[in-house]
Amino acid sequence: MARKPGGKSGSWEWSRTAQTRKSMLQAAREVFSEHGFADANVADVVARAGSSVGSLYHHFGGKTELFLALYEEHQAAHEEAAAASVAAAKQAGVKDPVELFIAGARAFLEGSWQRRDLARLFMDGDGPPGFELMRRTRGREWVRQNAVLLGAANTPTDRLTVSVLTSVIGEAGREVAMSETEEEAQEVVEAAIALIRRFGDPLATHDAATDAATDAATGVMGAADDAEAALS
Repeated sequence: MARKPGGKSGSWEWSRTAQTRKSMLQAAREVFSEHGFADANVADVVARAGSSVGSLYHHFGGKTELFLALYEEHQAAHEEAAAASVAAAKQAGVKDPVELFIAGARAFLEGSWQRRDLARLFMDGDGPPGFELMRRTRGREWVRQNAVLLGAANTPTDRLTVSVLTSVIGEAGREVAMSETEEEAQEVVEAAIALIRRFGDPLATHDAATDAATDAATGVMGAADDAEAALS
């Protein structure tokens, strides 16, 4: 009798496939980190994963796809950690956009230390054709997302400020990944946070001015309503 799809056999097959992919990604992470993309060998990856070349090509298609899969996982981990930290800060009552930005930045920089082997791999320029374009495209999207988080206006000054703040995080991430010790990495993190607060002042001032203007307008409208009510 044929087993029904989605039964125990299907679950087992899915689990085995997921484990195979995980093992290959871990092996690729080690081999790429040791040798770089250009000098990495597919045979070394499958040997370390305890798998076969055929299985690797079945799951990923080749060395380039393995590299890009690692990159996507690394970026997804950054984004998930940053989003969770920002959400936690909001839950704790933080409203200042710059402080929310800092919460996300801390998570990003902590991830740069925790996955420093991957951070070093992806920043050294040794990748498959098209990888640099992919990184630049993702970088532009990162700036756009940061602009939304910071509540930046579409003005030259605000656009420049968001670009500078994003660059601070990116460069700090490189320094964190290259740090010799966790203590040294933490010093870089704190220095980056100090720079973000300093360069983020114009945005904070802008938000404060906007809030004050809104409060003032609300007060004026309230006074007008009171006066109208008194006259009627």
